[in-house]
Amino acid sequence: MTVYIDPPLWPAHGRRFSHLISDRSLAELHTVAARAGLDPRAFEGDHYDVPEDLYAASVAAGAQPIGATALARVLRDSPLRFRKRRGERPLGRVANGLSAAFDVEHTLDLLASPFDRTEGGAAVVLIRAADARMVLVRNASRPGWGPPGGKREPGETLREAATREVAEETGLALAPDALVPVGYERITVPDGINPAPLDTGDNFLQVYGAAVDQPSPLRPDLDDVLEAAWFSRAEAAAQGEHQSWWPLVRWWWERH
Repeated sequence: MTVYIDPPLWPAHGRRFSHLISDRSLAELHTVAARAGLDPRAFEGDHYDVPEDLYAASVAAGAQPIGATALARVLRDSPLRFRKRRGERPLGRVANGLSAAFDVEHTLDLLASPFDRTEGGAAVVLIRAADARMVLVRNASRPGWGPPGGKREPGETLREAATREVAEETGLALAPDALVPVGYERITVPDGINPAPLDTGDNFLQVYGAAVDQPSPLRPDLDDVLEAAWFSRAEAAAQGEHQSWWPLVRWWWERH
């Protein structure tokens, strides 16, 4: 396992940057980045953007200097390469990140995205009121508190499924076209595994955002929804910051 860094050739924000990658270990990559003093927010799913003034520190921390073209080839051939579309931002990657829900081997990728993943089979909605409180529900079939949402039914679009689930789990009525894409979870199951209820390959959970004027009373209409409540940002963080969906909430909250 080797961590590589290319020269600081890439201009952005008035500075030049290098890329820091590993050929096969994210844990190793994060360790070198921490030793070099890199901000965790510089992680882009499969590499760190390294400002020129931290290039020497990265090399001292264990990164092997390599040319830009060679680094791109290593990353292209690496199993760590993070797939994303233009305009999307990686927020995290966790091996078996949904183990509490799915007892199969998988990789969980979190991406901020302005696009709908219309091929997804489920969606959740991050609902925030004008006073900055957000809605979380406690469901008997899922551990802890989380955003309302669920699977779509035959004939439904993802937006229709999302608003139906919100109505059932909270009593709030949202229009499908009022939902704003925040991002998605990509749950990837390798070949050779019987993944039910997931599919082999990529599975998508779409995450939408929605704004309401006032924190209206919540009236769940499903037997498996134990509670629904409004939470302040600090209260929501206490419930969710250690759960897989929280980076998408943080991304959305910081921009609205």
